[in-house]
Amino acid sequence: MVSPDGALAGTRDNGEKLADLLSPRSLVSSETVYRGRIWDVVSDTFILTDGAVADGAEPDVGKPLTRDYITHPGAVAVLVMNAAGQVLMISQYRHPVGMTLWEIPAGLLDVDGEDPVATAARELAEEADLMASQWLVLADVFNSPGSSSEAIRIYLARGLSEVPTNQRHTRTEEEAEIAFAWVELEEAVAAVLDGSLHNPSAVVGILAAAAARADGFASLRPAGVPWPAHPGQRG
Repeated sequence: MVSPDGALAGTRDNGEKLADLLSPRSLVSSETVYRGRIWDVVSDTFILTDGAVADGAEPDVGKPLTRDYITHPGAVAVLVMNAAGQVLMISQYRHPVGMTLWEIPAGLLDVDGEDPVATAARELAEEADLMASQWLVLADVFNSPGSSSEAIRIYLARGLSEVPTNQRHTRTEEEAEIAFAWVELEEAVAAVLDGSLHNPSAVVGILAAAAARADGFASLRPAGVPWPAHPGQRG
């Protein structure tokens, strides 16, 4: 509902920081209904104790709700920028959508205890034969929060050098077809806005880099900043 001054009813108070909040609910039951090679499907039943009110109606706080979703270890992605300000795009076939997509280097957080920035550096070396000396956080996102617990941290990597030839990773399967392109950031932004790019990490990383460039990336967070929104890092 919109108030006379144009504000939505139930919105944050004036001056309150615009931020997502942890919101624990009472869990009635949890069952793994499918186990996969990388992720599982869980069925949770919970009580929505502070459900939203629509059109002045009272929320039904006592009724259990059941939701099935993918439990995911999370991932990292890397927006790579060279000294000329160009960004690295890689093309890779993605079978679920039947398309070859222009993406940025990325990988799963599938090594227990590994720091996310170390995972990002490893993926950058494996997928692009590159190392970076400068790392900042561009954005933290949930890939599909209505159906998956996957959290992705997107880094900006600069200060590039090549991995020595004798230390390079042998890319196999879909990664064996990876192709590379250095593009101007403005071209990448235009490709996002005209619907030519679809990979979520690439879309978010490109737009975040374009916004952050306005102050020379000074507003970005350091690479080692905590990541409490990641479901697996909430203590």
